[in-house]
Amino acid sequence: MSRRNHHVAVLVLEGAKPLDVGIPAQVFSSRPSMPYEVRVCGAAPGPVTGGDGLSYHVAEGLEALAHADTVFIPGYREPATTHPPAAVVGALKAAHARGARLAAISTGAFALAATGLLDGKRATTHWHYTKVLAERHPQVRVDENVLFVDEGDVLTSAGAASGIDLCLHLVRRDHGVALSNHVARRLVAAPYRSGGQAQYVPRSVPEPLGDLFASTREWALGHLSEPLTIETLARNARVSARTFSRRFVEDTGYTPMQWVLRARVDLARELLERTDLGVEQIAGRVGLGTGANLRLHFQRILGTSPTEYRHTFSA
Repeated sequence: MSRRNHHVAVLVLEGAKPLDVGIPAQVFSSRPSMPYEVRVCGAAPGPVTGGDGLSYHVAEGLEALAHADTVFIPGYREPATTHPPAAVVGALKAAHARGARLAAISTGAFALAATGLLDGKRATTHWHYTKVLAERHPQVRVDENVLFVDEGDVLTSAGAASGIDLCLHLVRRDHGVALSNHVARRLVAAPYRSGGQAQYVPRSVPEPLGDLFASTREWALGHLSEPLTIETLARNARVSARTFSRRFVEDTGYTPMQWVLRARVDLARELLERTDLGVEQIAGRVGLGTGANLRLHFQRILGTSPTEYRHTFSA
């Protein structure tokens, strides 16, 4: 990315859901700590009827998309029975052709799919509308069981809360884990949820283990330099290893050991960004043992080396 601020446009369509609009506007809000600038626009300047009893007044129309590096399309009401205006579809296609990335929250995926840019790609939307999206746009590979999908220059997410996950994912992709964690702390949000985590896991009998598992994950983050096994984590959560493994995947989208490995790599990323420690020292601090092991997992998970990552993201 260039040194200028990254321009984000939030496109408010008729029936836009307030939370879906507010999430990217707040995550990428213009402030000294953020290398982003946000503009909220509509199909035309002026009033826009929203959903849930709220309306909007936007100062700009579709011309705002011509200057955007990222365009967010928040979810809107009645996506199964309405179609986005042709001018909106055309503006989105033009922005993408110019190099902007397009990101949809919830039912905003319907407007994005109308451009044809999701054809042949994976996408998701709110679980209530996944079947409708697949029927209306059969060339889109709809995945109903994930929080968000990153296809590079087109991204989609499920319901409103997963919009936060998608936004933090983009901050992390743009500027590294330190800034993403900073934003998560400001929002009082989970710093990282896997895009592959299930949207909705129905259970016939409630299992009140969520708080225990959250506490165990927090405990593990403070002990990453130590040997961690499924048995160790399950013992901390006071459940059997089998129950822990099953529920952990449901809660996070990862097996316990996959989660631990990614937590170690994320800690290594932050140390690379914020300190001058060598790769061997960082490997020891995050529980990966050797620099060679750190390099191996860095390449597998991030597709780059620790040295290149530091060069790209260090302050």
